[in-house]
Amino acid sequence: MDRIILHCDLNCFYASVELLSHPELRDVPTAVCGDPASRHGIILAKNEPAKRCGVQTAETIWQARKKCPGLVLLPPHHALYREYSHRVNALYDEYTDLVEPFGIDESWLDVTGSLHLFGGDARQLADTLRRRVREELGLSLSVGVSFNKVFAKLGSDYKKPDATTVISRDTWRDLVWPLPVGDLLYVGGAARKLLRQYGITTIGQLAACRREMLETLMGKLGGQLYEYANGLDTDPVRSRYEAEPVKSVGNGTTFPQNLTTRAQIQTGIAMLSDSVATRLRHLGLYAGGIQVTLRTPEFRDLSRQKQLSNPTHLIRDLTQSAMELVDALWRPPAPVRALTVTAIHLAAEDEAYEQEDLFAAPAPRREKQERLEAAMDRIRGKYGSGSITFGAAAPEKEEDPLP
Repeated sequence: MDRIILHCDLNCFYASVELLSHPELRDVPTAVCGDPASRHGIILAKNEPAKRCGVQTAETIWQARKKCPGLVLLPPHHALYREYSHRVNALYDEYTDLVEPFGIDESWLDVTGSLHLFGGDARQLADTLRRRVREELGLSLSVGVSFNKVFAKLGSDYKKPDATTVISRDTWRDLVWPLPVGDLLYVGGAARKLLRQYGITTIGQLAACRREMLETLMGKLGGQLYEYANGLDTDPVRSRYEAEPVKSVGNGTTFPQNLTTRAQIQTGIAMLSDSVATRLRHLGLYAGGIQVTLRTPEFRDLSRQKQLSNPTHLIRDLTQSAMELVDALWRPPAPVRALTVTAIHLAAEDEAYEQEDLFAAPAPRREKQERLEAAMDRIRGKYGSGSITFGAAAPEKEEDPLP
């Protein structure tokens, strides 16, 4: 028996929530954006009139205003968005206990076991959800209905705003295969560019490839995309109350002014590594790898990652490894707008200890560092996160040469 999966996507979510307080702007091009004075001046969301003017999410304010000189800008209210997201998911809970959020404005619902309680017609249930969200919350919803999560999401994207699209077992090839390959879940810009080099521009062309070829080109992702394109996705819908394994722990920040020296970047990396290490220890996890992303003033992201020789949750280790990646990515005085440090390949303490070389570094030195950072955690827990800072946050002298 096929599953019955719904993917519910709130249309123009941030902008729609803001327009509840500004109904006079519904037919006026309007966007939610960050504060230009804080260097977060990008478009976070836009309404349908702004979309028709060509305004795009994540572009800068000046780019958006160039396309749409009359664009009205509103500041974001993230607490309000979280509240509405919670209310929408609570409404979904009335129809199934299997509701899996995918970001703040999207959720999958598995109604296989409960659909008979609501009439037995999946399209009708989707239309009911759209009506209730519109009438009770003032928001619009697009819903995809299918036999797996990937096609359900394709369905919610297929027609917007405020629409229901069914992708059935009988018709999915006719509907899905002509779509651009970039519409498929997890096919981002880099994957799309790579596939285009091999003449793969539609989901149908991707489906026709040999799995082995895609795995050679793209590794594990290639096999996953082969299954997605051929309707073989079996990923379950997980309840939002079910704890999801932590796959990465990261922290990033945009700086008030561009960083142009290695000392400035090291200070930023040390502060971010401190935050990441503290969260790892709080979660009882060790990082087996680390990733660093640098963002230029032109919003170009440069990213690199590496496997660590020993799993760690220590500030010193993460800072040192992150700076090695920075030195491979960046050459001064190229300006850096933002930095992100992410711990990857995470393992619980017992799993980390199973690796023979976990404590390849001299044990007394590592044990001393463990005690030091544990003491820092206790002090911060009692007196606040800003009460003590690890010495690695102190910058090098400006004249220190690159290694």
